[in-house]
Amino acid sequence: MQLFNGGGHINHTIFWTNLSPHGGEPSGELLNQIKADFGSLENLQKQLSTASIGVQGSGWGWLGYCKNQKKLKITTCQNQDPLEATTGLIPLFGIDVWEHAYYLQYKNVRPDYVHSIWKICNWKNVDERYQSARQQ
Repeated sequence: MQLFNGGGHINHTIFWTNLSPHGGEPSGELLNQIKADFGSLENLQKQLSTASIGVQGSGWGWLGYCKNQKKLKITTCQNQDPLEATTGLIPLFGIDVWEHAYYLQYKNVRPDYVHSIWKICNWKNVDERYQSARQQ
């Protein structure tokens, strides 16, 4: 229960800072890393969207940073499992795919919600998290 509640707090703290009505685009070193690891921003978005939509039940889709490999990686976590504690990846961008995150606006159409979240991705925050992760 402690991991569940603590994970919920950690995940949502990241989630709310990951969003901005101004959205934007990644740039600089982060964009270069995205291109190196995924080929393009569009490929990253497609892969993370697919993984997030595919979560069975409730959980999270994540873009994380692997310190050992110095790479960006995509993964999912069930329920409220926190990314770093369960995978070792440092969380950069999370997509909450618990139905409560999107039901009022998107009903039960998770793909529409996931595809729309890219419009409000706070790339400045993701970049700050990336820069911090690289220094750990």
